[in-house]
Amino acid sequence: MTIQQFRYIIALDEHRHFAKAADVCMVTQPGLTIQLKNMEEEIGIKIFDRTKVPLKPTLLGIEIIARARKVLREVDAIRDFVVNQKNDLEGEVTLGVITTLSPYLIPQFIKAMKDLVPKMHFNIIETGTGQLLEGLHTGTIDIALMATPTGISGLKEYPVFNEPFVAFLHSSHSMVAQEYYEMNEKDKPYLLLLQHEYCYNAQLLDICGLEQQRDKQLDQFSYDINSIETLKNLVRADLGFAIIPQLSILNEKDDSLFKPFKDPKPVREISLVVADTFSKKLLLEKMSKTIWNCLPENLKENFSYRKIQWNDSPYFIKATNSFK
Repeated sequence: MTIQQFRYIIALDEHRHFAKAADVCMVTQPGLTIQLKNMEEEIGIKIFDRTKVPLKPTLLGIEIIARARKVLREVDAIRDFVVNQKNDLEGEVTLGVITTLSPYLIPQFIKAMKDLVPKMHFNIIETGTGQLLEGLHTGTIDIALMATPTGISGLKEYPVFNEPFVAFLHSSHSMVAQEYYEMNEKDKPYLLLLQHEYCYNAQLLDICGLEQQRDKQLDQFSYDINSIETLKNLVRADLGFAIIPQLSILNEKDDSLFKPFKDPKPVREISLVVADTFSKKLLLEKMSKTIWNCLPENLKENFSYRKIQWNDSPYFIKATNSFK
């Protein structure tokens, strides 16, 4: 038995005529007749007495039709529930954001969302990619704002924007007077990475054409860097160079040391990521639009780019496998 068959027998009960019921159900009369016959054969009971004019349900048919109406009421209630869930803009949601994006976007996002969805409460967690994926898997995080694609089944990704990478050079760098930065072999040993940000580091190594971080002794110090701001200060101290996301230079007063790449620019895709069971679709639409509106105009323009992957990077696979 199917839901559609239930709709057919209810229409027949209401109109007591095959042609009228078929018209209401937007199906051919032979098609409706076949479906009724299939249902009666399946349950072994005649639902309608076809010898009567107008058509009349049998005694058992009356009970079956009544039960079918009850089932359809439940089906409609489920549909209404799902629609309400998708459009619900109340309650609490946990948003996880990658650390390399959160400081530069979330303050504007919070300010904009406060007025847009005043009945929603956001718990915002700033953490690394691995923790975001784990949180989505366990349910401790409802929505993640992160670099994609993840390549993980069971997750749905809703791309919001592409963020270019830019090079940050120290003042004595040989290319400081150039309009664009071009990778050279001499720079590769001096690339500064972020500790435990394996997704981000994998993207940087891809841009540089490296499979793993090269060892470089910088005097008697080694660096366990965990923030882009610390990384930028190390560059200013002439201790290496960095490739950083474009949003991280928005508040820089002197942009002469930040160099874009030539087209196609290397970018990371930033998406809202949820479990495939997440139901608040309208909320995702509102968040996506709000994030887009928070971006500077130059990120909204069309430009030639190449998307930098991370989940299939040898560096990423090796680094994350060591923790399994």
